Amino acid sequence: MKTSDHPGHGSAFAPVDHRAAVAAETAQFVSVVKDADLATAVPSCPGWTLADLVKHTGSVQRWFSVLLRTRIQEPPRKREVDLRLPDQENAYADWLAESATVAAEAFAATDPNLPMWAWGADQHARFWARRMLFETLMHRVDAELALGLRPTIDGPVAVDGIDEFLVNLPFAASFAPKVANLRGADKTIRLRTTAGDDEWLVRLRPDGFGLDTTRPTAKTADATVRGTASDLLLLVYGRLSYDAEVFVHEGDEDLLTHWFANSAF
Repeated sequence: MKTSDHPGHGSAFAPVDHRAAVAAETAQFVSVVKDADLATAVPSCPGWTLADLVKHTGSVQRWFSVLLRTRIQEPPRKREVDLRLPDQENAYADWLAESATVAAEAFAATDPNLPMWAWGADQHARFWARRMLFETLMHRVDAELALGLRPTIDGPVAVDGIDEFLVNLPFAASFAPKVANLRGADKTIRLRTTAGDDEWLVRLRPDGFGLDTTRPTAKTADATVRGTASDLLLLVYGRLSYDAEVFVHEGDEDLLTHWFANSAF
């Protein structure tokens, strides 16, 4: 699905192959943790170690794969899945690599355009591949941050990730209850990349919030944050603050503080 097909922004980037990107991101994640101490704390996921991070990511991949294989048409009543988790943590990296293989097999057996239940906006099988990609990518980033490494994110993937996050955020209340606080009297927040013309305009209304359904055309917003696509992706996921040196921000700081305090998941 092309990033430009989604409401709220335009993009000069090529479409992202979510299925292939899951494999690539998992391989990078595996290479990061392969020889690391899995007892290392992960500051961006308080209370977690690298072992927890790997277990969570592989579990998500295997759970989503079950949903794809069963062509689920309604919210699942249980989340039991045979994780085949090794007894020894030193085998976790290989297990994570195997999780991506399980996902690839589910992708290969499922038409991405197949109608399926999903918790977000897109009620098709492709939702789960896209969601799996950004679960994997963000936790790969978490692992790198925990090990003192500087994460890099491919530009088109970062743009797609910002879009995926903002399109689905209004549907995330079941596991991110703070989104219910994201209301306002027609207040707008613009996120804009410093390279290219990618931008998103979020509108807070008295009854909720959402992306504008057409490309933003207003010259001003109540608050604006500008940065690279990769940094903006880390921002929406709460891994960076809008007042970090990598961003230029202007406008209503109280609005930005309110948004970012209630939007990350």
